[in-house]
Amino acid sequence: MASSLNKVQLIGNMGRDPEIRYTNDNRAIANLTVATTESWNSKDGGRQDKTEWHRVVIFGKLAEVVEKYLKKGDKVYFEGKLQTRQWTDKEGQERYTTEIVVDSFGGQMVMLGKGGAAEGGSFDSAPASTSTSQVSQEPDFDDDIPF
Repeated sequence: MASSLNKVQLIGNMGRDPEIRYTNDNRAIANLTVATTESWNSKDGGRQDKTEWHRVVIFGKLAEVVEKYLKKGDKVYFEGKLQTRQWTDKEGQERYTTEIVVDSFGGQMVMLGKGGAAEGGSFDSAPASTSTSQVSQEPDFDDDIPF
C-alpha cells in the first residue's frame, strides 16, 4: 500500500487582518493571506526580492485564536495541507484556488512576533505584538470564492 504526504510549512507576514466567518453549526473559519519573500543578490550585486502570496484557511478553535491575536503585518508560522478547490463564478466560469488548510487534524500555527510562542508565550496565552515588517502590496484576489 502506497502512502503519500501533503504537508506545507510556511513562515511569512500577514497580508491583512483575518476574515472570520461562522458555519451554521457555529464553527469558525478564518481566511487570510500570508506573504513570503525570497531575497538574493543579482549578478551586478544589487539586492533582489520576490514576494509570493499564499491563501490560508483555518478551521475551528484555532480560527478563533487567529481572529483574536493576529493582525496585518504579524509574522507567523503555519503548518497545514495544500488543497485546490473548484467552483463556478457568477458569470458561469469555472474557477480554481489553491490554499493552505490548517485544521485540528495535523495543522499548526505559531506566532513569531514579540510575546508569541517563539519568545516563550503560546497562541492561547499572549498576543503577538504588531510587527514592523512591511510586505509588498497584496494582490487583489477574486472575491467570488465561496467559503
